[in-house]
Amino acid sequence: MNLRLLTAIGVAAIALCGRDGQAQQPDSAARRQQRTLDSLAAALRTLQARLDSVTGVRRDTSAADELAAIRAAAAVSVDSAAASPPQQAKLGQNALNPEISVTGDLRAQSVSGSPQDNTFIPREFEFGFQSALDPYSTAKVFLAAEDGELSIEEGYAYFTALPLHLRLDVGRFRQTIGELNRWHLHALNTGDYPLVIRRFAGEEGIVAPGASLYWPMPSFGVPGTYELTVQATTGNNEVLFAGGRRPSLGAQLSGFWQTSRSTFAQASVSALHGTNPDTALTTDLTVAAARFSWRPPREALAREFNIRGELWSLHRRFDLPAAARFSATRLGGYVDASWRLNRRWIAGVRGDYVESPDPGPLAHEWAVTPTLTYWQSEFVYVRGQYERARNLLSATSDRFTLQFVFAMGPHKHELF
Repeated sequence: MNLRLLTAIGVAAIALCGRDGQAQQPDSAARRQQRTLDSLAAALRTLQARLDSVTGVRRDTSAADELAAIRAAAAVSVDSAAASPPQQAKLGQNALNPEISVTGDLRAQSVSGSPQDNTFIPREFEFGFQSALDPYSTAKVFLAAEDGELSIEEGYAYFTALPLHLRLDVGRFRQTIGELNRWHLHALNTGDYPLVIRRFAGEEGIVAPGASLYWPMPSFGVPGTYELTVQATTGNNEVLFAGGRRPSLGAQLSGFWQTSRSTFAQASVSALHGTNPDTALTTDLTVAAARFSWRPPREALAREFNIRGELWSLHRRFDLPAAARFSATRLGGYVDASWRLNRRWIAGVRGDYVESPDPGPLAHEWAVTPTLTYWQSEFVYVRGQYERARNLLSATSDRFTLQFVFAMGPHKHELF
């Protein structure tokens, strides 16, 4: 029974009583009708109370049954998990192999005023091997095949499970000096490193074996994000240390600032010190670098503008007899700008200036290098580059280079 049914019964009973009342005496009929109504009302209240009790008990019983079912299912799941030991994931045949990448850098060039030798050059083939050794360390090895010779460009392991969020790198690596020295050749905006890197540190930049300690510094309430890198390496650079193998010490302090949703800036100051007692040489290198980038979030793949620059100050001192003694500071630097026109085309230009680091009369050279890059994908790009340069002898030359770069594997044109 439900409430509607009880109400219908009550109404029908009242109607019947009304009909019976019309056939009796007025006074006695009214009294009997009132008693009947009172008794029906009491019966309705009793039935309503019983109905509420029954439906409430059913609701409570249903909820209790549902809760009991959930508890029983959880108990079965726990028992089955405890009964069966944990199973190790099955490893495929190549699961323990490192990630392998290969990058090819091929070029065709033409130089004015000189014989057209080596017009087509396989500039470099780079083989990259990367692997997570365990949850706390990762290893990277990069081999470079150039001019028929195979060499280790970089090979190091880094460890991240250190206090204060420190990271320790051990091995042979490109040192953190300025910004572009850390980058591999195929990741640059131009086909070569800036003149100041090539003249002060050699064609391949500053690369040495040693240890590097990286620390993401707390901001101490100052806007921005700051990082400190300290490196101890073997000072074996032919230009900076004249081929010595004594320890050298370097450090870089860098900062990053998000100025808006689309723009950010970064700046760094680097220093490197080393000696070579065999030639009585002391070298101090200081580099100031800055960069500004515009990259709207909604058009990050089609619109981007970057401008960067570095100023290098190289002080070399030879403590030799008076006739051969040399102590001087040489300066050099570059400014580079690139503009992504759309998803496929990138235009850029770089200006270089550097003074000769060699002892003797002060001389300088400069170069202007516009570029146009067709970025087919992250796997392939083609770049046309024109360079107008003047050397230390004040001779001017023009060079046009067509660069073709392809990449295979999970790690493409890795930027740092």
